Amino acid sequence: MSTTATAATTTVKSSKAAVRSVWTLRILLALFFALASALPKLLALPAATTVFDAIGWGHWFMYLTGLVELAGAIGLLVGRLAGPAATALIVFLVFAFLTQLTAMHGENAGTPFLFMVPLSVIAWSRRAETAELLGLRR
Repeated sequence: MSTTATAATTTVKSSKAAVRSVWTLRILLALFFALASALPKLLALPAATTVFDAIGWGHWFMYLTGLVELAGAIGLLVGRLAGPAATALIVFLVFAFLTQLTAMHGENAGTPFLFMVPLSVIAWSRRAETAELLGLRR
């Protein structure tokens, strides 16, 4: 009986640690996408405008990109939306990767993959809530 209780306690502790770890990822990624990525675009800072001038789609695309990133950041912090937000940001980063390969000649093309890994952890951990939200589970 004692080993069963110990195993249950260990499972609960590791489960709590996993939840805390995913929350930490969600907060850190939300801060990155909101402050370091979306904000320079929405404020049209020179570093952002230079990149979007090189892409050649105009400043409207820079603002749209900033809004998508900000929406993703907010979604990461909302429980039911964290999984879909992480998944959407992964798709967004795939397009960022392709854009960096083509318009930016591969400069910083690997960077999106650094963010896809923790976003995948979030999406995976929230898969049940995402399925329920999409009506795939009841």
